[in-house]
Amino acid sequence: MRMTVLLLALYLLPAWAALLSGQAAAAGAAMLAGAGEAVRFSLELTGGICLWSAVLELLERCGLARRLASLLRPPLARLFPRGSRDAGTLQALTENVSANLLGLGNAATPAGIRAAKGLARLGEPARDELCLLVVLNTASLQLLPAAIASLRAAAGAAAAFDILPAVWFSTLCSLAAGLGSAALLRRIWP
Repeated sequence: MRMTVLLLALYLLPAWAALLSGQAAAAGAAMLAGAGEAVRFSLELTGGICLWSAVLELLERCGLARRLASLLRPPLARLFPRGSRDAGTLQALTENVSANLLGLGNAATPAGIRAAKGLARLGEPARDELCLLVVLNTASLQLLPAAIASLRAAAGAAAAFDILPAVWFSTLCSLAAGLGSAALLRRIWP
């Protein structure tokens, strides 16, 4: 309800101000131009997301996703000792982390939900692991930030991937901080 009121205010206050200032025609033209730009931008972004989702599908079909998942299983089994006992949960965890590594948050979401459901089935003992899954999803290491590159390309960036070193550094720092915080809080509140 609050969000509805906020959005309504965000639409009505500028319209009211445009009417009072006598600039209603200019405001209407600006709103239509902005709406057109929003549609163009959304279509360009959707194209980029579809491209990278197709790349992930190709990786899966040629077996590289399975190889990446097998590389991720040992560290994930160490991070999620209870969750790794269930093959389905471990598979969902590896799919989720693999998609996050490729910067495909939209492709990582279904696997993350399956992993969370698998951890939730374990009950109270896996509560810490469920929190750790949220941390891994929030502060995921991204080797190839596909969604960000798509956004940059849609916004007109000449080299959409020139941010790679900054992305690697910042996601590595956020992942280290998240895992460190989770380990510290696990010891404080057992």
